[in-house]
Amino acid sequence: MDSLLFGTAGKPISTKGDTVEGVNNVRRLGLDCMELEFVHSINITKEKAPLVNEAVKKNNIMLSCHAPFYINLNSEDKKKYHASISYITKSAKITSLCGGWSICFHAGFYQKQDPEKVYQKIREGVKEIVKGVKEVDDKIWIRPEISGKKYQFGDLNELIKLSQDIDQVMPCVDFSHLYARTNGKNNTKQEFSQILEDIEKGLGKVALNNMHIHISGIEYGEKGEKHHLILKESKFNYRDLLKTLKEFKVKGVVICESPNIEKDALLMKKIYNKF
Repeated sequence: MDSLLFGTAGKPISTKGDTVEGVNNVRRLGLDCMELEFVHSINITKEKAPLVNEAVKKNNIMLSCHAPFYINLNSEDKKKYHASISYITKSAKITSLCGGWSICFHAGFYQKQDPEKVYQKIREGVKEIVKGVKEVDDKIWIRPEISGKKYQFGDLNELIKLSQDIDQVMPCVDFSHLYARTNGKNNTKQEFSQILEDIEKGLGKVALNNMHIHISGIEYGEKGEKHHLILKESKFNYRDLLKTLKEFKVKGVVICESPNIEKDALLMKKIYNKF
C-alpha cells in the first residue's frame, strides 16, 4: 500500500442493496476502502464471497473486516472460548475469499484477573486463530483492536506485544477507543506522535506502512467508551490526528465508525488531503 485510504465501517448508509452494491457505492462516493461488519453475524456465504471479490477488484477497493462482537478469548467457559476462536477464524477465511486483507476483533475481557495471566490466555487463542487462517491465507492480517473500555483487554502496549509474539498479527489502532479508554488522554498532537513512535519502535516501519485504523467521534465516561458520535459533535481531536498521520507518512486504511459513516469518512479524506 502506498498511501492512506479512507472508507466506511460497513456499507455506506446511502447504499441501496447488498455488500456488492456497498463496494460499488464506496467507489462512487470517492472513498477507497470498506470494512465488512460481521459484528452480529458472519453474513456473507462462501457462495457469495466471489461476487464481493469481483466488485473489490473492479473498484480497486481495500477490504477489511470486523469479526463478531460476542468474542472472549479469556472466557473460562471452554465452549465460549473455542467458539470465539471459530468466529474469528471463519470471519478471516470469508474475508479472504472476498478479497480482503485485514480482520479486526475485540479480543476479550480481564474479568478482574491478573492482566499478565489474561495476556497469556489470549495469546494462545490468537496463536490458534493464526494457525487456522494460515491454512487458507498466510497474508491476511489478524488484528486485535484497541478497546474502548477499561475492563476490556486491548491497550496499545498489549497489542504491540501480541504482534511481536505472533506472526501475521498487527494491532487495529482505534484512536477514538484509546482516547475513551484513557478518559480523554491521547488527544493531542504530541500524544498522537508518541503513539505512532511506540508502534514503530515496537514493530518497525512496516507497521506504519500497513495500518488498520478506526476513527469516529466518541462519548466516554469513567469506565471508558459510551457510544460513537459524529466527529463534529465530539471532543476527539481528529484534525490533529490526521495531520500527524500525514507527517508520519502512515499507509493503510482509516475506517470511519461515526454514525454518519460516509460523510465523516469523506470529511476526513478532504481534511487529510489539504495538509
